[in-house]
Parts: sequence; structure tokens; C-alpha cells
Amino acid sequence: MSRVIAITNQKGGVGKTTSAVNLAAGLGQAGKRVLLIDLDPQGNATMGCGVDKHGLGRSVYHLLLGHAELDDARVKTEHGFDLLPANRELGGAEVELIEVERRELRLREALVKVRRDYDFILIDCPPALNMLTVNGLAAADGVIIPMQCEYYALEGLTDLVNTLRKVRVALNPKIEIDGLLRTLFDPRSTLAQQVVAQLGQHFGDKVFNTVIPRNIRLAEAPSFGRPIFSYDKSSRGAQAYRELADELIARFPGK
Repeated sequence: MSRVIAITNQKGGVGKTTSAVNLAAGLGQAGKRVLLIDLDPQGNATMGCGVDKHGLGRSVYHLLLGHAELDDARVKTEHGFDLLPANRELGGAEVELIEVERRELRLREALVKVRRDYDFILIDCPPALNMLTVNGLAAADGVIIPMQCEYYALEGLTDLVNTLRKVRVALNPKIEIDGLLRTLFDPRSTLAQQVVAQLGQHFGDKVFNTVIPRNIRLAEAPSFGRPIFSYDKSSRGAQAYRELADELIARFPGK
């Protein structure tokens, strides 16, 4: 069975989608079977994979509302992994799901049929605690939390941990933190080093050894619709996500 991982942070601008796309590509390059689910109505992960979000026939929206099977909506990318794409249509799912039975579990139930097809299923959640994020957390075995090493990040992390406790009680007792990922990292910052020390103190080996640096090539790649490996495979960003993929595989050797 695949490991289903929600990549989530209620704070925006922390490299969440960048991490989702490039981790999917890194795992794919390592020979793993990967499905990336874009659960954000902005559709940034979809565009970052080179898929035109405006021309979608079927998407994760149709899956959640029961209008399509996952086979009808998933797309095989040229980057070594499959994608369940999203666009603005997904924003309407919030309202439409109100009347749907077991609305928090729609994604989990849809994934049952394909979990044996993949080693890893990554879910790029929106930067908000809404019905879409709840669906992602209810479907996941674990979460990866990308975060910048700054003061407000610690406060947001506390809120997210509290949210996970509530999800564990109400919807998904098995969900756990798979790892905290330090992103947009500047080693010259004294504050960053202080935050790193606090993370290590409170979360121990849950903090990934891999650190994602600030890197202009990582910032440029999405505008070309390409993960960093096909945009600039020799960049520091590519090296970091390659190391992250290897570290994740080492944490779950049976996948």
C-alpha cells in the first residue's frame, strides 16, 4: 500500500507547492511510483507540472463531487509521476460538499481503488483550514510541514499541530507528522538558527535533515511548467530535493 502524505501549512508562501511538485519529481526519479494530488483551487501545482489548468476535462473537483473516477481525471506527466489536477472550479466544491454525505472523507474513499498502484501519494493542500484541507488530512497517513525558520512560523506550527490533534480524534486516528521541512533557508540568519534549535528540541528526528535553500532556479522553474530537475538539475535546489526524496524513502523503506 502507498504512503499517503499531505503537504500542508496554513501559512502561505512557505514553499509548500514547490516542495510538493519537486518531491514528487524526485521520488519519480528514484524509481518510485508517485501520484501528486493538487487540492488547491489556485492550481499552482498543476501548472508547475506543465499541465494547462484551463483546459482540463476532468479534475479533482469532479472526483470529490462523484462526477468522475480517479482514472478519468489523472494525468501522466512527462516528469515521472502522475497528477490529479485542479483549477478554479475546485473552489466551488466547498459549497457543493455541504450537502454531500461523508463530505470530509470523499478523497480518502476515492483513493482506496488506487493505493496499490503507487508507492507514494502526495497531496498539495491549500494554505487554509477548509473542507479541502480536511479532506486531505482525513485521507493521509502522515503530513509533511514545510516552514520557514522565522518567529511567526513557530506560532503557525502550534496551530497546525492542534489541528492535527482534532483530525486524529474526529476523522483519522492514524495520521502523524512524517516530517518538518525547513524551506527558503538562509543559514546566515541568527533567528533561523534559533528556530532550528527550537524545532530540534520539540520535534527531534521529525525534522528532516535536508534543508531547502533560497534558490533563484527553484523560483523560476514553475513559470516554465517544470520541476527543478528538468529545469536545472545541477542547481542547489535540485540537489536539495533529491536529498529530500532519498531521506523520505529511507524513512519508509517498504514503499
